[in-house]
Amino acid sequence: MNQNITVGRLNLKNPVLLASGTVGYGNEIAEFLDLNKIGGIVTKSISLKPRAGNPPPRIVETASGMLNAIGLANVGLEKFITEKLPYLEQYDTAVICNIAASTVEEYVICTEQLAHQKRIDAFEINVSCPNVKEGGLVIGNNLEKVIEVTEKVRKATTKPLFIKLSPNVPNIADFAKGAVDAGADAVSAVNTFVGAAIDLRTRKPKLHNVTGGLSGPAIKPLAVAKVLEISRKHPEIDIIGIGGISNWKDAVEFILAGAKAVQIGTVNFVEPAAGIEIADGIREYFKNE
Repeated sequence: MNQNITVGRLNLKNPVLLASGTVGYGNEIAEFLDLNKIGGIVTKSISLKPRAGNPPPRIVETASGMLNAIGLANVGLEKFITEKLPYLEQYDTAVICNIAASTVEEYVICTEQLAHQKRIDAFEINVSCPNVKEGGLVIGNNLEKVIEVTEKVRKATTKPLFIKLSPNVPNIADFAKGAVDAGADAVSAVNTFVGAAIDLRTRKPKLHNVTGGLSGPAIKPLAVAKVLEISRKHPEIDIIGIGGISNWKDAVEFILAGAKAVQIGTVNFVEPAAGIEIADGIREYFKNE
């Protein structure tokens, strides 16, 4: 397998991307991992205005994973452009800007205002966050809304466009096909699964938001199944596989299931240098192909 790959129209030096929300805007993880050695970084979600996110507690450890209900807390569009994006200028790696919004119009405005930023190589549109009250699954679980967002954002930029899909739908392949037909270059599959945890002492939910997004090794078989569903029904669609990848073997599973690239998320909190190790492992596994 050639480490230099193309997902949609985006060229990557290797198939390993750092997932949105797990490495901030790059500077948080750069002291532990050389960003030049990974395929790319997906920025923390950006919204038009700054978001404080959900009140704490908003992270809970689970068996083989974690629940998060951060609520897309971020610095907002203006500070991202002036304070966060310039830091990534020094690195030779793809920068994929993840955009989150409460309305279709907000997705479009954010994309339009970021489209001319040279350091942004592609966009990942988050239509599937399970722990925000507006947008989130309201959009991500509605095929017509996903298509509408994709069509309108596509008109706002000529750069590669990826749609991050929710796994909390019965027919994810239909959503992938709808997004690509509407103008997406590829799909990111999948976002976190809806989960909850109860505190036995208080007898109340551990998360202030009640439910959150389940990530980590616990969801890997479920995520692989979603990637398989898309690739088997629509082998022409480029997929970025996401969900519980902890090592190179996990990443290879996603590639064998039909993903062209992968994103690693929760493992970044446990082993910040995992991205390089995973890229090396993939290279070794496919070295004769």
